[in-house]
Amino acid sequence: MFKSICAVIISLVSVVVSSQTTVSGIVTNGKGVPLVGANVYLEGTYDGASTSADGKFSFETSETGTQTLVVSMISYETYYSSGDVTMLNGVTISLREAINQLTGVTLSAGTFKAGDNSKVSVLKPLDIVTTAGALGDFLGALQTLPGTSTVSEDGRLFVRGGRAEETQVFIDGLRVFQPFSATANNMPTRGRFSPFLFKGITFSTGGYSAEYGQALSSVLLLNTTDLPKQEKTDVSIMSVGGGLGHTEIWDNQSLSINTSYINLAPYQKLLPDNQDVKWNKPYESLSGEAVYRNKGEKSMLKLYTSFNYTNLDIEQEDINFDDFVGFTLKNNNLYFNTSYRYFFDNEWTLSSGASISSDKNNIGFETDVIKIEETASHLKLKLRKSFSNRFQLNFGAEHFATRYDDKLNTMEDLEFTSSLDDNLSGVFTEADIFFSNRFAVKLGLRGEHSKILDDFTLSPRVSLAYKSSDKGQFSLAYGDFYQNPLTAYLKFDNSLKSEKTSHYVLNYQYLNDGKTFRAEAFYKRYNNLVKYDTPEPQFNSVYSNAGDGYSSGLDLFWRDNKNIKNLDYWVSYSYLNTERDYLSFRERATPDFAPKHNFSLVTKYWIEDWRSQVGASYNFASGRYYDNPNSTRFMAEKTKSYNNLSINWAYLISPQKILYFSVNNVLSFNNINGYQYANEPNAVGDFDRRAIRPTSDSFFFVGFFWTISADKKSNQLDNL
Repeated sequence: MFKSICAVIISLVSVVVSSQTTVSGIVTNGKGVPLVGANVYLEGTYDGASTSADGKFSFETSETGTQTLVVSMISYETYYSSGDVTMLNGVTISLREAINQLTGVTLSAGTFKAGDNSKVSVLKPLDIVTTAGALGDFLGALQTLPGTSTVSEDGRLFVRGGRAEETQVFIDGLRVFQPFSATANNMPTRGRFSPFLFKGITFSTGGYSAEYGQALSSVLLLNTTDLPKQEKTDVSIMSVGGGLGHTEIWDNQSLSINTSYINLAPYQKLLPDNQDVKWNKPYESLSGEAVYRNKGEKSMLKLYTSFNYTNLDIEQEDINFDDFVGFTLKNNNLYFNTSYRYFFDNEWTLSSGASISSDKNNIGFETDVIKIEETASHLKLKLRKSFSNRFQLNFGAEHFATRYDDKLNTMEDLEFTSSLDDNLSGVFTEADIFFSNRFAVKLGLRGEHSKILDDFTLSPRVSLAYKSSDKGQFSLAYGDFYQNPLTAYLKFDNSLKSEKTSHYVLNYQYLNDGKTFRAEAFYKRYNNLVKYDTPEPQFNSVYSNAGDGYSSGLDLFWRDNKNIKNLDYWVSYSYLNTERDYLSFRERATPDFAPKHNFSLVTKYWIEDWRSQVGASYNFASGRYYDNPNSTRFMAEKTKSYNNLSINWAYLISPQKILYFSVNNVLSFNNINGYQYANEPNAVGDFDRRAIRPTSDSFFFVGFFWTISADKKSNQLDNL
């Protein structure tokens, strides 16, 4: 009996042993190097092993039939292979490197981002308004970055040889049609929007995404805050006005409101302007913004609105008039947009939105009255699919509608009117392809059709990035960009075609523990630029797209906030070589908004014992070209160089109370922005001229800022 039992046991053991299958092989990386410590197992079982120093593994299993072999290891994509278990002996497995969203390559050619979570950030959100000389305006801070040109009498963004109108602004992906405040001639404008409500800014100086069009030079993308951290109230009392803001939160909803009133009358009584201007009614502005947010489990809804009212009455010197020339302006601007995002379970993301704006100007020039009204809207739908961490696809469509009307009434009761009505549709698609943590490609294509031009354009765009080391990477970008001619030309001649430029950008970026270095070379080729045969565009001018030009240069940027305790500073330099033959130019020449050299140094230092942050910024621009009618050479003379040293000081009175002081152009450099020449020669045959100078050489600002919040610690130091 005992012998029989033993025989049965031996027989069963032999059956089990004989049913065991060996699973074995070797695991390597993409270069064939063996990987040690990879986990290898059959899915849904306890059968498995780890690879040895030579990358080999081997284990036994009693599983039969079709099985799934799984190989996993940190920094590599998990490997899956299904088949009959008897075929899993002596296999060779090559693991692909996983794409690391934090340390991998980024597509950053031509792009500066301001955001705490941005890998390619060179500015933090607080930098937008703590920069000395910026006067709380994000445009002022962006003008300390390479690629921008100093045109102090204008104030808008002039990027790499492009006019200010060639830069477009978007809020939450939707177009802002009048992003700058209305102002008088030779007086710098400001952005209409408060930086308090935005979580990040992306400033692309070239080669930007196919998602955005109608911009020959650059785009500025503003993104509103998703969810505020706490309820609070901000009070501002300033030498030029005051402001009030409040944020309310309930459940997954929130509402932020910010208002401000600016009046320069008290300031100008203390410090009168230069003698070439007389104020009958100093600059006055009332503005407000509101953002409503509703966050669902898989969605985000935002409603943003802003309004701005501007009023001024000024008399300015003019070389063609014996007396000062009067100019009055009343501007009303209303902007609204709504954006909605939904995140599906299958890695699809839906983004949609709409914006609409209304801008009305009532202008008085001597005895003439000009009324201008523009209404514009933007509809947009975008889908994004993440097929894997190596491949993402974006595509969408959008539509722009614009209605423009102006009316001129003269002292002689003559009336002249003009109008413009356009509908422009666009479609775009773009793919991000990550071949590895070191190499990525962005491929894009954009198509647009303008009804008024009856013109269809197709714009290919491509960006490549290669990570040369753990801290550095190279990027390359190319793209075609189209933009409709300005309304000032189209309202007289709608047979024109789209203006075009092609961008070529080569970039190197180095990021290492608080230090950032960027070097970027670029070349832009312009075609189809608008030309006309009169000194200024008018109804009887002859218009064409015969203009062309080029722009090339080098941008350098360095920032360090770690090497010197409590000191944060950045340095930027731009070299620009550009010429155009456009508008009423009689030959190709460098335009008057494009200085060859631009330099900025910005410093910020925290003094613990004084509970203060002190800052200084210095801006330099070489002389700008202008045309002297007394010379036979066209656009051949230059102004003297531009210099501006500004300082600021923020003192923390208590955790929630701040006293702020700043002086713009503290050394009162006598800057000249250009020259105005007489329309007719004098008695000896020469054209008289006058220098165009700022209305004041220096500007000072004093403000008191008080934050009221539940934690009693939050303050506006990051917003100054």
